[in-house]
Amino acid sequence: MRPLSFHPAAIQDHLRKHKIATLPQLNQALGANADLTVFRKLRELDYLSSYSHSGRFYSLPSIVRFDEQGLWSFQNVWFSRHGTLLSTLVAFVNRSPKGCFADELAQALHVEVHESLRQLVEQGRLERTQTASHYLYTSADSTKRKEQIRAQATTQIFPLCFADSALLHISPDELKASILLFYGLLDEQPRRLYAGIESLRLGHGGDALLAQFLGLDPHTVARGRKQLLDQDDQDLSADRVRLPGAGRKLAEKKRRK
Repeated sequence: MRPLSFHPAAIQDHLRKHKIATLPQLNQALGANADLTVFRKLRELDYLSSYSHSGRFYSLPSIVRFDEQGLWSFQNVWFSRHGTLLSTLVAFVNRSPKGCFADELAQALHVEVHESLRQLVEQGRLERTQTASHYLYTSADSTKRKEQIRAQATTQIFPLCFADSALLHISPDELKASILLFYGLLDEQPRRLYAGIESLRLGHGGDALLAQFLGLDPHTVARGRKQLLDQDDQDLSADRVRLPGAGRKLAEKKRRK
């Protein structure tokens, strides 16, 4: 008896219609009963597998639209230009100028990463360094690793700076003095807004970092950040520094008798 012949077009049509699919769903679409048969047909189509959900979902390069980070999702299933979760983690850490913490990677990739990071360190594909409270994951390349650790240290000391510390042409003390001098020249409202916008750039934990660096109350930083986000804030005025009623009262001129 002649064996059944399966055509990859059935898989292609199913994925074009549904965007993503699991192995049982593709088996059903192909009319086959063996996973190996589905995989053979998928290889003919140059398939992609998800890095989330343990790689159980499949799609095609012609369907996905990767963003600037190299990621794409559909129905909360995530795919990466770099392939597996392990390869994606390596790519994200290597391209970061100051390394990455686990919570940063989990937030960026939308999946739990601790076990995968542990595997990568054991395999020698990444390195990790103990900081004050967390592990910093860095490149396995020694030169790149030193640059990332130095840049991360500079960021912790000077949260307003994002450039690789190798690009700085002045000493840390000179940099700090310059920033604080500029900040000291601002009035009350610009100070608060300046702290707020820098906190927005820093993201999670920015209020605390800016408060410590600039000698502010964290609530002041949070207020500045909120004012910038609330475009209709009545306290925010381009031509007013003090709130209404603040400052010295105007004195009436004495009229000559």
